Amino acid sequence: YRGLVLFTLLLAAVTVLTTLYAPILSGRGVDLIVGQGNVNFPALGKIAIQFGVTVCVTSICQWLMNMVNNRITFQVVRDVRAQAFAKLQILPLSYIDSHPTGEIVSRVIADVDQFADGLLLGFTQLFTGVVTILGTLGFMISIRPGIALVVVLLTPLSFVVARFIATHTYSYFRQQSETRGEQTAFIDEMIGNQKVVKAFGHEQQNVERFDEINERLEKCSLQAIFYSSLTNPCTRFVNNVVYAGVALAGALVCVACGGAGFTVGSLSALLSYANQYTKPFNEISGVVTELQNALACASRIFQLIAEPPQTPDAPDARVLKDAQGQVEMKDVSFSYVPDRKLIEALNLSVKPGQHVAIVGPTGCGKTTLINLLMRFYDINDGQITVDDHDIRHITRKSLRGAYSMVLQDTWLFSGTIYENIAYARPDATREEVIEAAKAAKIHHYIMSLPQGYDTVITDDGANISKGQKQLMTIARAMLVNAHMLILDEATSNVDTRTEVQIQQAMRRLMRDKTCFVVAHRLSTIKNADLILVMRDGDVIESGTH
Repeated sequence: YRGLVLFTLLLAAVTVLTTLYAPILSGRGVDLIVGQGNVNFPALGKIAIQFGVTVCVTSICQWLMNMVNNRITFQVVRDVRAQAFAKLQILPLSYIDSHPTGEIVSRVIADVDQFADGLLLGFTQLFTGVVTILGTLGFMISIRPGIALVVVLLTPLSFVVARFIATHTYSYFRQQSETRGEQTAFIDEMIGNQKVVKAFGHEQQNVERFDEINERLEKCSLQAIFYSSLTNPCTRFVNNVVYAGVALAGALVCVACGGAGFTVGSLSALLSYANQYTKPFNEISGVVTELQNALACASRIFQLIAEPPQTPDAPDARVLKDAQGQVEMKDVSFSYVPDRKLIEALNLSVKPGQHVAIVGPTGCGKTTLINLLMRFYDINDGQITVDDHDIRHITRKSLRGAYSMVLQDTWLFSGTIYENIAYARPDATREEVIEAAKAAKIHHYIMSLPQGYDTVITDDGANISKGQKQLMTIARAMLVNAHMLILDEATSNVDTRTEVQIQQAMRRLMRDKTCFVVAHRLSTIKNADLILVMRDGDVIESGTH
């Protein structure tokens, strides 16, 4: 936003110049009041008019400058948030899986807000402060260079104070930001799982854990505020020293000159400039302190933005069209952590239209296998092919578009039931959505609701049951009607009677499609063409039921 920045700099310069011109006018006015009965009222009237115009120009420029600064700040904040959210869409799932959701949310929301506050202060006070310092110094030199020298000699005290405070506040503000993120993550986690907390009677332990984080946040916040609050008294002390120095030196010069060459009006103008000269140091020191907080928060959000994205599609990546569903895994090896092996030299061949069930104990690698097929994670070694094409040479979008997927963890967003089912295919007609809902045996329930398909789902479907949420996600998958289907414990939240109905619909859906089913229920897998039994990342048995 270079244009806006240049405009606000221009407005700052005009504001400062008009502000600094006012003491000259007041000084001239003082010199026109010579004594009792000896006042040049006509000239004083002209000065009063000039003074009024100057004040009006200053006010208008300040108002415009504040508007421009707000626009710059919140446009930058909008862009930073947009970049952060866009980066979240292309980050590898390993990053999302390894960071608490609340901590990421804290970076994008709270840290950006703190950054905005510092940025706004920087624009509104830093620019005008610097221009004011330079302008007042110039005017003082033009009035009396010797007295201006006194001001210049005392100025470094302000820089020493500001530097001392800035170096001490940054680390505390960063610690504060990190602890706030930890607290947000904990609150998010506990609110989202309050039923489990109450079921196991962990309310008191949670309060104690929260208090511990809260106390740490209090301590680092107090330390940050303590050092930042030193700014005002310290800089005011320096300001008073400078003001006293100018007053003493000016009075001595005025007495020595006897009013010749350096009048009382000139002294009053100098004192006014001395006051204006020191004021920005007070503001800038405060801005520097606030900027430490802003920079600490900015470093966290920019750290997120700078995270390496997922490996981009290969330059020669092709778009997978009309997939037949032939899937092969050749000597595939994968582990989430380098020193902890999970899948080693796994081989699997699935023919088009084959129904494959994957079973085994928890942690054996069933869901990991699904993550590799969808390329949520890239394999460490070996090769996975779809229709004889290495999936690393297929665009992710087209690969994932070739699958319909239903997960055990259902996800519905805030919106209507229609929008949630149509999420898989935004271009689907209402009739197609209804047909998918009928196939998933959820249409009757939807129509029993007051608004039917226009019923709004809130808070991840908190107003409907788990089973109904599962049916809606199945309807969403049915709407895609892709060539390959992945079901990861898709009927875990459905009653036995409904499960039979869904399986009938599923059999119609899976006809002539390659299907991977992760399940524990025997009823879900007994009709599979191939059952893979996994343990510790290996297929130890394979065959029919």
